Amino acid sequence: MKKLLLVISSLLLIFGCTPSSKIDQQYQQALNNALAKAGSNSNELQKAIDAMPQEQVNAMAFLIAYMPERDLKTLSSEYLINNVNLAYKARNEFKWAAEVPDSVFYNDVIPYALMNERRDDWRQDFYNRFAPIVKDCKTMEEAITVINDTIIDVVNVKYSTEREKPDQSPYESIDQGLASCSGLSVLLADAFRSVGIPTRLAGTPNWTTKEGNHNWNEVWLNGQWYFTEYYPSGLDKSWFLADAGVADTKEAKNWIYASSWKPAEYAFPLVWDYDIKYVHAHNVTERYIDLWNKEQANNKGQEGKVAVRIKMFKNKACTLISNNRVESDVTISADRKIIDSGKTAGPLKDMNDILQFYLEKGKSYQLTYFDSKGDPITKTLDLGEEPIDLTLYKEI
Repeated sequence: MKKLLLVISSLLLIFGCTPSSKIDQQYQQALNNALAKAGSNSNELQKAIDAMPQEQVNAMAFLIAYMPERDLKTLSSEYLINNVNLAYKARNEFKWAAEVPDSVFYNDVIPYALMNERRDDWRQDFYNRFAPIVKDCKTMEEAITVINDTIIDVVNVKYSTEREKPDQSPYESIDQGLASCSGLSVLLADAFRSVGIPTRLAGTPNWTTKEGNHNWNEVWLNGQWYFTEYYPSGLDKSWFLADAGVADTKEAKNWIYASSWKPAEYAFPLVWDYDIKYVHAHNVTERYIDLWNKEQANNKGQEGKVAVRIKMFKNKACTLISNNRVESDVTISADRKIIDSGKTAGPLKDMNDILQFYLEKGKSYQLTYFDSKGDPITKTLDLGEEPIDLTLYKEI
């Protein structure tokens, strides 16, 4: 008899407690399914729904309807209520957030997580950190730029391969002061979302032309998506575009993915645990190929040239540790004239961020940098048809 009463009460909870007039029908079935999966925690989810005013109830319904089962069974009503209320606080405060369509706001601002990271209660803290920084911004683009330019100083986290794990939550990264590209993407996304800027995770599980993966962010601006990252170069500009732009459209492991809270065509491949399937994703490879093709068209002067990629470390014994990379000036000369210069990536940059020059095939060049004593070191580069990868050392 007790089991029967429990079943009846559960059905009443799922189908009877939420007035159907409050929630759009497009979310109702998915919400019912989510409440059923929540088991004993369905009471907490229902409290969260019932606490919402009419203008926010669909946002909460959307959030719960597409939550991973791990969250359906564990997250409290207080956590969810605070998350949605604070998202709307930002929407009501900042003009750019108020102009975001509901479909984008629900999917790319409201969610409390980006991937499988620990579920920290970050939104109030991040609002307190970033709202004062963007309060005078007139547009979303300006707010994106300001956050991109200041987040390193605000959270005091740098890129490092010595971080504890790749899928860190914001406070796991802040506590260490270290994070992977994925952990940095979580920090940047939470900063954007805290002030009403839609953002999502983007990345590839494996580059087409070299080993390794990379994750970054995309932001929604003026009706379309642009990419950016924790160490910014500007919207749709970064060191990795050349790699993303040659992604293999026939190999899923080489695609570029963009995350979605609502179920999408694919699961986002998390390289630390491919069994996780609840991070939904779209295949956005073609967009990156198009961006790279446009950049190539704008730089036709690169035709007939070969890439020279340069990394610099303290010494030969420490080339596997990101903190041992050295930022150093490098110049390229020909016929005793400097024709190009740049800086190698230091310890704060992603391991795949590599100084690159494009030089004419079949010619000879001199590459010059300074060792740890300040003495100039010059190497001769005789270029053929193939790209050259150089590893230099400060301590000779």
